[in-house]
Amino acid sequence: MTDNNVSSNMIKNEHEIQSISRSAALGDKCFSHILGFIEPGMSEKQIAAEIERYLFEHGAEKLAFDTISVSGERSCLPHGEPSDRIVKKGEFLTLDFGAVVDGYCGDMTRTIAIGSVTPLMRKIYDIVLESQLAAIDVIKAGVSCYDADKTARDIIVKAGYGDNFTHGLGHGIGTQVHEEPRLNTKSEEILQKNMAITIEPGIYLPGLFGVRIEDLAIVTDFGIINKVNSKKDLIIL
Repeated sequence: MTDNNVSSNMIKNEHEIQSISRSAALGDKCFSHILGFIEPGMSEKQIAAEIERYLFEHGAEKLAFDTISVSGERSCLPHGEPSDRIVKKGEFLTLDFGAVVDGYCGDMTRTIAIGSVTPLMRKIYDIVLESQLAAIDVIKAGVSCYDADKTARDIIVKAGYGDNFTHGLGHGIGTQVHEEPRLNTKSEEILQKNMAITIEPGIYLPGLFGVRIEDLAIVTDFGIINKVNSKKDLIIL
């Protein structure tokens, strides 16, 4: 692995980090709000609309990307668009959203349960969380993007769901929601101090459900500074 592909815009200055931090903080506040809003019987679109309303009312200049709100079997769609599907008890709901503040993007994902979970739902959630926490533990300046992805992916593969982790571990973020570096199985970049990246493993079981947990973090010499502080233990509303 080499760092020949690292460009200057991958390294964020203090102003950029502060702006990204404000975007992430707004995401945390929005997630806390939406937990008190969601009720069975609402549609995915209703929940997405409330997320966006809150973001704009609390300082978002625009959305970092189209809000993802997918439930039940549709939660296995990593980039699914909100639909008129009604959120029901006994299902997962995956929310992926972000605001632009001071020109810089936020990005976070949480998967929550409505009412109750099956043993399989809890098992998959726990695997994804273990995978994400392992990646968080290993990421720091000098670690290759490939190895960061491999750390998370190996846990999912060992659990028997490697084929169901269908995207990379994460990506750079800044004025655009998807920037370099890319943390995936083909990455060649080396993580450097003050890179802003997402950490977002997922498992997607077609026809059943999906789970993704995503944080936004700043790479340091000693690890990461996680800018997303929302709870990651399984939330059952």
